[in-house]
Amino acid sequence: MNQFDGVLAVHKPAGFTSHDVVAKVRRLVSMKRIGHTGTLDPAVTGVLPLCLGRSTRIVEYLQEMPKEYEATLRFGIATDTEDLTGEITEQVDEVQLTEQQVHEALQSMIGTISQVPPMYSAVKVDGKRLYELAREGKTVERKAREVTIYSLEMTGWKPGAHPEVSFRVLCSKGTYIRTLCVDVGRALHVPSTMVQLVRTQSAGIQLDQCLTFEQIEELVQSGELEQHLIPADQAMSGLPSFAVDHGVYKSTLQGKKIDKQYIHPVEDSSVSGTSLSEELQQNHMGLFKLYGPEQIFIGIFREDEQTGQIVPVKVFLPA
Repeated sequence: MNQFDGVLAVHKPAGFTSHDVVAKVRRLVSMKRIGHTGTLDPAVTGVLPLCLGRSTRIVEYLQEMPKEYEATLRFGIATDTEDLTGEITEQVDEVQLTEQQVHEALQSMIGTISQVPPMYSAVKVDGKRLYELAREGKTVERKAREVTIYSLEMTGWKPGAHPEVSFRVLCSKGTYIRTLCVDVGRALHVPSTMVQLVRTQSAGIQLDQCLTFEQIEELVQSGELEQHLIPADQAMSGLPSFAVDHGVYKSTLQGKKIDKQYIHPVEDSSVSGTSLSEELQQNHMGLFKLYGPEQIFIGIFREDEQTGQIVPVKVFLPA
């Protein structure tokens, strides 16, 4: 069995679930320890980072990072799945909307909004996934959840009886773009549904960094796949980087708590000159990456609020 370690950026094709992608890559790379960083519906294509080997330990951190999508929605039609794969539940012959009205509706979605997860989703209610209940013809009450739309840009407009709008959105974990499409229509008092969706970024990884199944297979056969894996610490680009003094380096590897005085910014890093406490106030989940001599990645650490000591969260012993 191979022992790859790192993040593999996969270009997910249509027709595959996220679990299907994991199963396919397991066969291609001949290893079992692989985890994905967030589910994508079968019809959706785009960025799906997979964590291989020891890097499966960072799945939870990559999942928390923002995602970017490019979507198209159609006005004048609604379905039970909120996309074109479902049964039509409402339809109007002609929609009277202007491009400016749609633009304003999109802009109104920016910020923290409340979403009710669609029935055709993987959310669990009483131990059963919503899509399983939906397939049984059941509808249950779902709790609304808050998500954040960081930016939303209109990228295309196609007028007609059932006009379509394309947009690019950067959003928080847990955002349903299908539901966003429905909510835009609701804001305009018109039925709407999602036509197409591509994830263009996840955990800072862009679509042009992703590999197809065919490319992965070729790289495995040529022995070059390792060169295309993103190291775990680089994949966690959202966390600030700090270094530890040489004298306490071994203590951090052993998972011991150390005093904050031994921590300092990494040279040439974006947080150079910034204190640890100041940086952790910038909403990084209270976490930071810690490096030893010669830029050796030690792991993920946090500052204990009560004692001020540096506490290990996940230590990555050097290979």
